Amino acid sequence: MLKSIKKESLVTNVTVKTFGCRLNSYESQLIRESFPNYGKKKLDRFHVINTCNVTNEAVRQARQAIRKIHREYPGNKILVTGCAAQIAPELFAKMPEVDLVIGNREKIDPDIFSSLVLQYPKDKKIFVKNIFTGKNTYPPLIRNFHERSRAFLQVQQGCDYRCTFCVIPFSRGNSFSIPYDHIFKQIQIFLDKGFKEIILTGVDLTSYGKDLKNKLRLGDIVEKILYDFPELKRLRISSLDPAAIDSKLKNLLISEDRIMPHVHLSIQSGDNIILKRMKRRHSREQVIELCSDLIKKRKGITFGADLIVGFPTETENMFQNTLKIVAQSKLTFLHIFPFSPRSGTPASKMPQVSGAVVKERLSRLRDMSYKALRFSMNSLIGKKVSVLLEKEKWGRCESYFPVKIDKVGKIGNVLSASITDYSADGELEAKVN
Repeated sequence: MLKSIKKESLVTNVTVKTFGCRLNSYESQLIRESFPNYGKKKLDRFHVINTCNVTNEAVRQARQAIRKIHREYPGNKILVTGCAAQIAPELFAKMPEVDLVIGNREKIDPDIFSSLVLQYPKDKKIFVKNIFTGKNTYPPLIRNFHERSRAFLQVQQGCDYRCTFCVIPFSRGNSFSIPYDHIFKQIQIFLDKGFKEIILTGVDLTSYGKDLKNKLRLGDIVEKILYDFPELKRLRISSLDPAAIDSKLKNLLISEDRIMPHVHLSIQSGDNIILKRMKRRHSREQVIELCSDLIKKRKGITFGADLIVGFPTETENMFQNTLKIVAQSKLTFLHIFPFSPRSGTPASKMPQVSGAVVKERLSRLRDMSYKALRFSMNSLIGKKVSVLLEKEKWGRCESYFPVKIDKVGKIGNVLSASITDYSADGELEAKVN
């Protein structure tokens, strides 16, 4: 049975700090709305840390945030959840600043979440179940999106693949899809709230539908969304596996103006040997061909990409292939990470690249990223764009570039503007038409 939250929550009693992906952002909003309503009864103030476990740095930052909150609000309660809490609950439970640790499944169940906060069991800290056991549950419908002009929508969860560097399946479980009737209801709520842009998100979006009886794939539900909601102005799609984009989705990316012309690809490396050692499903040639084809057929399309530097056994020649693919595929928005060995993964046991070499390669790739970004921004000068305002004078255009406009506008509105220049920190500057 689909769950929805009926009562208004007293969000003044909770602050939620989010680390990591858009999926976590969606679930953080769910946490805010799941917080129990005490009415006039006093509720201890809670701080919820929604953690990420993709890198060691992400875990370090979460622990640092916990200590800082405890120093600044010594009398308040601290609850830790998210992927790092799912993987290593003891790590957080041992911290004297932490009061509760709950798992990823528990955090999206309003009944469990509320009961833990209400009862606040002082004799037990950890409430984390095995992510691979039990029944998959759909996230409840949420009513709004906290301080955002774009709404994230979870349509898929978990991952069936086992890349050698990745721990996400062990924090999110196996892949499962959210049925379209649930997606439909959530979109309707977002549109009723006035959202002009919705972003489909998940752990492995291109796996959508494999577990459903009707076998609807990602391209199918994107098509249904566009048909069922003609009033939806902008639909954006999160990270995609370049090896698994179905033909319908590709055609929609080319032909549908309401799908934003920005594709983020989970590439990780530009070298085929490294890709095989990562157990990725694509080759560098597939990425180059995909991007080239989309550029030819969709005007103004831009590409983002995740890239790992210093994966075990990476040689200089292998790294050069990663540098080359940035230019060959015209990648613009790069998320660059140094390899971070995660405990228990096959990659953590492979021969590691020295820290000094990784640091030097990071510098070169980031320099190339900055040049690619400047080149793309320069090509937009004099062009008209549509800007969704996330602040009164700032938003993002169709191709995801940040845009600073010359007049104050209403947050959430979509404005037409002409690009006049760009700044050194990577923002387009525009005049409202």
